[in-house]
Amino acid sequence: METKKAVLIIGAGDATGGAIARRFAREGYVACVTRRSEDKLAPLLEQIRSEGGEAHGFGSDARKEEDMVAVVQKIEAEIAPIEAAIFNIGANVRFGITETTARVYFKVWEMACFGGFLMGREAAKVMLPRGRGTIIFTGATASLRGRDGFAAFAGAKHALRALAQSMARELWPKGIHVAHPVVDGAIDTEFIRSNFPERYATRDQGGIINPDHIADLYWQIHMQPRDAWTHETEIRPWMEPW
Repeated sequence: METKKAVLIIGAGDATGGAIARRFAREGYVACVTRRSEDKLAPLLEQIRSEGGEAHGFGSDARKEEDMVAVVQKIEAEIAPIEAAIFNIGANVRFGITETTARVYFKVWEMACFGGFLMGREAAKVMLPRGRGTIIFTGATASLRGRDGFAAFAGAKHALRALAQSMARELWPKGIHVAHPVVDGAIDTEFIRSNFPERYATRDQGGIINPDHIADLYWQIHMQPRDAWTHETEIRPWMEPW
């Protein structure tokens, strides 16, 4: 009898998170996906199921400890062991430093970093007894450098990167693969199409990132043999300046 395996994606939006869920589902994993509004997950769940996969959606707030604890416990108890956990919440906002309120700064940190800590901690708790598992935190350009107007976002993404590094050094020797891929470039989303038409026009030339290709990278990271694990890698279009 084949044992089920689950992948947990925190922040399964219409682009990257959804693509990751579909990619793992095609490999036979049960896709367990979350968003704050559960009804927004319906199209993704329907697509995965129509392609022969199994998927479950959860309305939860990654900033709330009780929500993250409950989601992980429910999946482990009722669905399947979590073999991969992926934190993919975006919190990209731009404010000049004097216009950045304390509320904005704190909320961005909660979304982009604190939620990652909660997911990572809870995933580690269930993976450690098994001595295996993959935890991936999605990084961004702001993980590596701060730009004008992005003090809150860059601060949170830098903190998430530090979390990933600390967890990797603690958990790798115990069999848990922690990785932090940095997505440095525009992703093929409705937001980019609507707000950056000139950038979107480069799509057919490979000038923006296809979410399915990010998902391929995440699957590759999950499948890496223990003698050749990746912690941090960067993905960007060939024409992206860096």
